[in-house]
Amino acid sequence: MSLRRGVGLAAFDNSQRAAQQYSDLGSSLLSAHISELSDQLKTFQSALTKFAESHANEIRSDPVFRAEFVKMCAAIGVDPLASSAANKKGGSFWAELLGNDVNDFFFELAVRIIELCRRTREENGGLMLVDDVRARINSLSPNRPPVSHEDVVRAVATLAPLGHGFEIVKLANREFIRSVPQEMSKDQAVAIEATQAMGYISVPILRDNLNWETARCITVLDDLVAAGLVWVDEQARPREYWTPSWIKQV
Repeated sequence: MSLRRGVGLAAFDNSQRAAQQYSDLGSSLLSAHISELSDQLKTFQSALTKFAESHANEIRSDPVFRAEFVKMCAAIGVDPLASSAANKKGGSFWAELLGNDVNDFFFELAVRIIELCRRTREENGGLMLVDDVRARINSLSPNRPPVSHEDVVRAVATLAPLGHGFEIVKLANREFIRSVPQEMSKDQAVAIEATQAMGYISVPILRDNLNWETARCITVLDDLVAAGLVWVDEQARPREYWTPSWIKQV
């Protein structure tokens, strides 16, 4: 019995020792892998810096080129708008590298977006298509470098520290800038999505297509009217609720 017990304990010890060896080997391989990835990342970042130096003018002036540059930065975890210890002056490393135009471009664009959204709030209730914002900004400033869809989205993102005043929302696979402070409920978002087909909605449209109770439909529509997101056509039967952007096109 004692012999059998000894063999069993020895096997157990060997198993523990093997498990520890596998664990040590795994940790060693993981450390080596992390070190290798870190070296590769530094190489990519160095190459990206040289690329930015060589193509600074294109990044500043060409919206498509700028969008691709931002994507490359995001892919390796570099934020062109973030401060960097590489800049001893305490500013943005990328702003210094590109002549301050990267930071100034997005921050100035954000101010122009705020002004445009506030000026048109009575027309659209504080909900404006990103592409409409882009088109209007480009038309109002024909002598400036054109802005892209991605430029507008990124500029709005710089406003995040200000709170819930401005944000990008996606409705019916289209991106809008919401410039009103109140949160949009799920029912309101669904109702706004429904307007994208014909420009308007009504109680029967919501009730028949979404299987909502009449009271629910009326409540949602009244809330949208109060928020200025839809306008009422009192002469239509049944009453129709139009988005301001469609009214301007009719």
